[in-house]
Amino acid sequence: MQKFMMLILIMFFLSISSVNSDPPAVPALYVFGDSLFDNGNNNLLPTLAKADFSPYGMNFDGGATGRFTNGKTIPDLIAEFLGLPFSPPYLSIRASPKLTGLNFASGSCGILPETGNFLGKCLNFAEQIDSFNNTSKQELPKHYKTSSEVSDYLSKSIFVITIGSNDYINNYLEPGLYDTSKHYDPQSFARLLVGNLSLQFQRLYKLGARKIIMFEIGPIGCIPSVTRQFNHSGQCVEDVNQLAVIFNNELATMHKDLTSPLKASEVILGQGHMLGYDAQRASHHA
Repeated sequence: MQKFMMLILIMFFLSISSVNSDPPAVPALYVFGDSLFDNGNNNLLPTLAKADFSPYGMNFDGGATGRFTNGKTIPDLIAEFLGLPFSPPYLSIRASPKLTGLNFASGSCGILPETGNFLGKCLNFAEQIDSFNNTSKQELPKHYKTSSEVSDYLSKSIFVITIGSNDYINNYLEPGLYDTSKHYDPQSFARLLVGNLSLQFQRLYKLGARKIIMFEIGPIGCIPSVTRQFNHSGQCVEDVNQLAVIFNNELATMHKDLTSPLKASEVILGQGHMLGYDAQRASHHA
């Protein structure tokens, strides 16, 4: 079902492309987010949040690659559908990257710069956009003769993002390590997160992104590390799930508010349950 819904989203983008080009072209897939999408960046960072060991990757051809799951991630499925290779981890690139996309996602990180830093270094969302900026300014001009060609390439590429859950798991719900829950009620914290997220979306748009899938955060109260922390019973923690609902409501408002400023763009909100949250977020604090 998750794969079916994802393919519907991509087919929607293909239909948009067909209006502007014949045949439709999706040259690249750029990936941003946390451990749900990280496919190896954290392997190369000094952090406890890693997935380069068994049983991770037990159903993946490459074994334990740094994906925080036993098999493929949602971006992997998107790439397969588009006929693209899997977007390689940005930090693994030692030469000029191919033009089929990059993965900037980093496990344990979030929207706020301090989120997850007690586990070590990770790439927060602003840093991921910084890295994409470096790619678009320094690398893409090596492959295209004019700025208009770069813009055309980026406008046809797909950008997929999931971010925000760690700002709760590795920040707001850790009062012994962070004081955010003391200074922000759930509504104001969600607004803080989405306000920061909106600024980064506008940066991404200015850098050339036009086709974006942004996922809501899923039922974080059902993640095993959270259920162990709050009730030791394995049952979902509904108060924590409600935090995700509040965030997603703010995210929907942001999506509506960005419709006018981000002209000639298509931003789709994907539902959090499509990410297969329970299975992929089983590791603690990933």
